[in-house]
Parts: sequence; structure tokens; C-alpha cells
Amino acid sequence: VQLQESGGGSVQAGGSLRLSCAASGYTDSGFCMGWFRQPPGQRREGVASIDSDGRTTYADSLKGRFVISRDNAKNTVYLQMDSLEPEDTSIYYCAAVLSRMTVRQCFDVMTRSNYVGQGTQVTVSS
Repeated sequence: VQLQESGGGSVQAGGSLRLSCAASGYTDSGFCMGWFRQPPGQRREGVASIDSDGRTTYADSLKGRFVISRDNAKNTVYLQMDSLEPEDTSIYYCAAVLSRMTVRQCFDVMTRSNYVGQGTQVTVSS
């Protein structure tokens, strides 16, 4: 599976961004996908995951501001980020988990997935 992210950029606090991740190279779209981020000098942290039926899991601290969605026909997953804060500044990565598992399990393991995009930078200024 190849993953290609897009949509990062620089915004002021309170602004919004929408990230996209297009998956290719795998015929079965019934796998879990998600987003994690890695702020400078920090460890990876899960943001949100979504399975092929649209079930989702979010990091508790991001609920209400971030929304993950998916278009199975396009093999694309999205992350709508609203009310952005300087603390959201990070590289955001898209991940795919090919093993069958619950969306919660997917959230827990996706930071260690072998299928990760190249990342897209999100910078939020105060």
C-alpha cells in the first residue's frame, strides 16, 4: 500500500485545515486507516482512525475539533481540523493497518504500522 498525504500548511490559531490521504496499490479497501502526528522532539501520537464501515476513534484531547472521514470509492481518508491551536503544530502522517481488527485496536497500533505516508507539515501560529 502506498499512501500520499496532502493539505498541510500554515494557519493562524483558530483556523482550519483539511488533510487528505490517498491509498493505492492494494485491491481490498476493507482496511483501517488513520492519522497520527509527531511534534518536534516528541513521540508519535494517534489522532484518529476509521474503518471501512465508517466507525471512528479519536484521541480524547482532539474530539470536537478534528473529524476523520473516508471515501472508499476513492480510497481516500480525510482529516478536517478546526479551531487549530499552536500545540497542533506537527508533522501529520497517514497510516494503513491491513490486519483485521477493531477501529480502536487500529488506533492503538497505527503509529507502528509499516504502511505510512511521507507526512505533511501543519504549522499553527499564535
